[in-house]
Amino acid sequence: MPLDFSPTPEQEEIRALAHQFAEKEIRPVAADFDEREETPWEVIRKAQEVGLGAAASFPVQYGGGGLDALTQLLVTEELAWGDAGIAVSISASSLAGAGILAMGTEDQKARYLGLLCDPKEVRLGAMGLTEPESGSDSMALRTSATRVDGGFLLNGTKQFCTNGGIADVQVIFATLDRSLGPAGVAAFVVEKGNPGMRQGRKERKLGVRASHTAQVILEDCLVSEEARLGFDAAGASQGPGASGAMTMLEATRPGVAAGALGIARAAFEFARDYSLQRQQFGKPIAGHQAIAFKLADMATEIDATRLLIWRAGWLAKEGRGFAHAEGSMAKLMAGDVAMRVTVEAVQILGGYGYMRDYPVERWMRDAKIYQIWEGTAEIQRLVIARAVLGIRI
Repeated sequence: MPLDFSPTPEQEEIRALAHQFAEKEIRPVAADFDEREETPWEVIRKAQEVGLGAAASFPVQYGGGGLDALTQLLVTEELAWGDAGIAVSISASSLAGAGILAMGTEDQKARYLGLLCDPKEVRLGAMGLTEPESGSDSMALRTSATRVDGGFLLNGTKQFCTNGGIADVQVIFATLDRSLGPAGVAAFVVEKGNPGMRQGRKERKLGVRASHTAQVILEDCLVSEEARLGFDAAGASQGPGASGAMTMLEATRPGVAAGALGIARAAFEFARDYSLQRQQFGKPIAGHQAIAFKLADMATEIDATRLLIWRAGWLAKEGRGFAHAEGSMAKLMAGDVAMRVTVEAVQILGGYGYMRDYPVERWMRDAKIYQIWEGTAEIQRLVIARAVLGIRI
């Protein structure tokens, strides 16, 4: 069986562009945006101009860059190497885009993805699935969608929405009929300016602080029939409907994993370089086995994680799907490795690692969310277990 782990020349060129952008545009401002917890609009705009924005991963026919799944993972790793919070701000709209791609009709894809792909204006997307009382049990929604003349009225609160309240296109999941369970859930697109939608509390976070996270509150929010994803204006189904939510989440997990990998790599490289310069007991601390072995384990786990991520990206690129939960495997491994590597990086720097003068403490704070969002580590293990056992547990 032939195997080739070498990126193509085009992929190498795109990765080099992303690395240069991370080095020149992201890293110099990362600490400042982390401190201020503000959206880096100018960096998002620059990323869009050079073809590294969220639209890069959308199909060309809708105005996107058409990057395949594997190439997009290379870009995501490099941007997160620069700073995870800013990287999320740049790429978070792809989650809403993934939902529209998974569930929308052709007309809906052309309309809403066209808005997100407009080269002349930065527009953001958001996805509202999680609720105050609905996290890992993602289909236990209380947000309701009631059919009325002219469309649907949405009522409820969405929690922890990346770009929530500031997005131009927000994909909202709501239940049409609670008695049907997940089968009664539908997805709707709510555009910015709808008077029935407003931003609630903006969250103050441990990490990824340059990414905007807020509640989205829907109060008699009227949306048209055409805003219901997967259904045409006459109410006829033309897509997978809200079952696409799980497809959407599984499809985006390798990208989340690549973000965690970028953090881990940044922390490893910094700790490695520090260990070669820091002198203790008459030699660089890298010369002490206690430190050298930490770095060896970090490097090994990072490489193993990258292989899992690349496999998931290749499966997605080839249209093979994740029959054995390969997307969840990649995300699980990457989140756990990012956490372990950043903790060890802080340990290698010792007291300096604990200080905000050095970036490793920020990377450690950033890493934690990758064990939580888009499916906790525990949920990933559940998905994987079901796949390998062939039963529900």
